[in-house]
Formats: sequence, C-alpha cells, structure tokens
Amino acid sequence: MTTHDILAVRASRHGPIAIAPDEFRRAGHALVDTIAEFLQSLPDRPLTTESSPAALRSHLDAERPLPDDGVAMEPLLASTAQLLFEHSLFNGHPRFFGYITSSPAPIGMLADFLAAAVNPNVGARQLSPMATEIETQAVRWVAELIGYPTPTGGLFVSGGNMANIVGLFAARAAMAGWDVRAEGVAAASARTLKVYATHETHTWLQKATDLSGLGTASIRWIPTDDSQRLDPRALRRAIDQDRAEGAVPMMVVGTAGTVSTGAVDPLGEIADICRDAGIWFHVDGAYGALASAVPGTARDLQHLSQADSVAVDPHKWLYMPMEAGCVLVRDAEALRNSFAYHPPYYHFGEPALNYVDYGPQNSRGFRALKVWLALQQAGRRGYVEMMAGDIRLSQRFHHLVGQHPELEALTQQLSINTFRYVPPELHDRRADADTAEYLNGLNQKLLDRIQLSGEAFVSNAVLDGQYLLRACIVNFNTTEADIDAMPEFVARLGREVHAASR
Repeated sequence: MTTHDILAVRASRHGPIAIAPDEFRRAGHALVDTIAEFLQSLPDRPLTTESSPAALRSHLDAERPLPDDGVAMEPLLASTAQLLFEHSLFNGHPRFFGYITSSPAPIGMLADFLAAAVNPNVGARQLSPMATEIETQAVRWVAELIGYPTPTGGLFVSGGNMANIVGLFAARAAMAGWDVRAEGVAAASARTLKVYATHETHTWLQKATDLSGLGTASIRWIPTDDSQRLDPRALRRAIDQDRAEGAVPMMVVGTAGTVSTGAVDPLGEIADICRDAGIWFHVDGAYGALASAVPGTARDLQHLSQADSVAVDPHKWLYMPMEAGCVLVRDAEALRNSFAYHPPYYHFGEPALNYVDYGPQNSRGFRALKVWLALQQAGRRGYVEMMAGDIRLSQRFHHLVGQHPELEALTQQLSINTFRYVPPELHDRRADADTAEYLNGLNQKLLDRIQLSGEAFVSNAVLDGQYLLRACIVNFNTTEADIDAMPEFVARLGREVHAASR
C-alpha cells in the first residue's frame, strides 16, 4: 500500500469523537480563556451555593436518556464549565479552610492537560519511558524535601489513603515471618499480626487492615497525651504484652499532622522503640510531613528519616489538583516483595523499573507530572515560603480568635486551628453539663450556617467531648485580610444561631 493509499484510508474514517487540529485549537483556547476568567473571579464568587440534590439534578436534566446523536464540542464545553462554576464548592477560594484540601496550583491544571495528551500508562517503562523517569525523579525530590533518605523506593498513588495502604502492605510482607502473599493471614503457620496507632489516626488504617486480611481487630489503640500525641510508654507495654501472648507486632503508625488538630506524634521515640523491637515504622505524613522543610515547625518532624515508610499527599501541602498521593519506602525491594508478579503476558524487561511492581495498580495515570513541574516552578524556597505563610496565617487566626470576647480558641498546631463560639452570658458556665451540651449543639448548627453562607468554609473536630469548629489553611490564595475578617464573621453568625436557639 502506497503512502497515498494510506492517507486515503485515513481520510475515509473519521470517528465522531475525533477533532480536527484547528477545531481542537479553537476549543482549547476558548476553554483556557474561560478557566482563566474563572480563576480571576474566584475571590469574588460565593465559596459555594446552597443547592439541594433535586435542584442540582434539575440543572443537569439528570433524567434525560443517553443521546443518540452527538452535539458540537465547543458549546458542550462552555455549558459544562458553567454548570461546574455555578454549582461547586471551591477549595481554591481564599476563605476555604475546611478539610486538608489545598487550592490547586495552575501549573498542575496545565500538567494534567499535557499528561492526558500523551496518555502514558506509567505501569511499565516500555509503555511510558520518559514518564517513568519523571516519576522516579519526582519521588526522589519529594523525599529530599522532607529529609527522607535517597535513593528510595516509592511511587505516586491516588492520595493519602492509598499511600498509607501501600505502606501497610509493604510492612505485612516484610514482617509476617511466613509467605503471607501465597498462604494468606490464615495460614497454618500464621500468627496474629498487630498494628499500633492512636485513635487520632485517620481511618485509612481501618480500611488497610480490612483489605489486607488482618482485620480491624488487629489494631492496638494506644492512648494519647493531653496534646493528642501517642504515649510511648503505653506503646512499649502493648508491644510487650502482645509478644508475651504469641502475637507478632508488625507495624507502628506515627502521625505527622493529625486530621483534627495537626498534632505530630513523638516520631523520634517511636523510631527508637521500633528499632529496638524490630517492628516496621510507618509515618502517616499525608498532611504534615512536607512541613518538615519549614524551619521552626514541630521538632519531631525531623525524625521522618528514621521511618521504614512515609505517606505524603501532594494534593495537600504541595497544592496539587486532585489526585496526587505519594508513598516513600526506604527499601524499594520491600515494594517489589509486596506487589510484583510476572505472568507470561508481561514482557516489560526485568532490569527496568516498572511501577506495576511497586503498587496495586497495573494501568497508572501520569500523576507525577504535575508534582514534577510544580517543584521546579516554585523550587524548595518557594514551597517553604508558601507553607510557612500558611502556618503564620493559622497562628494569626488563633491569636485573633483568642482576643474575641465571644470566641474560645482551643488548639493551634501546624496550620490547623480549633475554636468555638461561646455566648458571653455562658462563658462562666462552660463546665456545667447542660451548658456544655448546649454549646456542642450550638456550634454544630453554627458550622452548618458557615458552610452554607458562601462566605467561608470550616469543618469540625471533637476534642475531649467538645464539638469544635476547625480551620485548616493549606491555601496560597488566603491573605491576612481573609483571616482578619473571620472572627467577627463567625461571631455574627454565632449570635444569630444562638438567638434562634433560645
């Protein structure tokens, strides 16, 4: 077949989803312009809108059947952008202080666009030669940023949950003492495997022990001190007791930045205990590990380097768009020993690094590209400056709340504050059981009012039985003006809810 014949065959087939280059260019430029205008308008937009599920389904025309015929691409993109811009919650808004979800970096948006264009499957190097090398370099840069030893094993995953789950599977294969992958946790030679953590640990741990076959009953819940940090003496006692009863202490989980208050466990002491006892030491650093690069943060963050594995979440404090999690494992072979299989239909070549051997996914998107680009755009100094800025704003928030006569400041760690509204006439009766119950209900109602206001967004924490408001700042769009406006805004809504509750 001649070149002319090939071109004729190509011209004869035009799939409905294909787009001519000029049309793609025109639609792409229009969409970029629309997004740029959205980003510029974001500070002046409501953070969210109050829309019932029924209203949203109406806007979407949710009951319509799948169309038989296609529609033009440009108006379809424009109408979809409008749906999202008018009916979403914007974590890039300067007053989004809800969950540990950051404002998305613009270079991350463009990176996802570029990654989708090339569409590499970063499961095998043969299918993604440059993407594999970029991911390897990005993993090393994340490790360098948190002070973790390199070279290191690791890969990008969907988020903190999966990064932590990969860490637990690596610990299970390394610590079981029998071929747990082949024989399972119920093998004839098996012994009970134990995992140690506090109740402040994120619920990924329940999922991981469930999925891995250990069961949630394998978790030994270790008490905390008054600062919500793991008690090392209680940990030692639990390990000794389990060993005496014939169980295998498999893994200790230390948290670098708890979800509720940002507390950092005594990682150095935990590392010593794990080293002495021969136990895998895993750190859930999804939120706080990256703050180890910021001078003056919790001293225990400097002990991340002693962990066998660390979970990091770039779509938290690296400001990446969803999804981007990263797991680091000191020994890359521990990942291969946990996940690698080589069926005859894999012909990827043994010497090369194939990420299919490092985690549970075969087909893998190019999540690393946005992290790799952003780390270069901002550099270490840029990221340290942004994270330090978030921490300073959180400390300012705590100070201003503490000065307000109707607000009570409770905790401030890393970039998380907890606080609550207390009507002045109830201030001296806060410890009374009836008043305490009323304040819990009042602040729960207040949280709903704040979240539906469209002006700001916070979440909640429960600490020592107190229902608290919680503000977490991982947002490079937030300014001092946004922080300064918050105390009186919260107090104003608190007065309204209190008046309506009496």
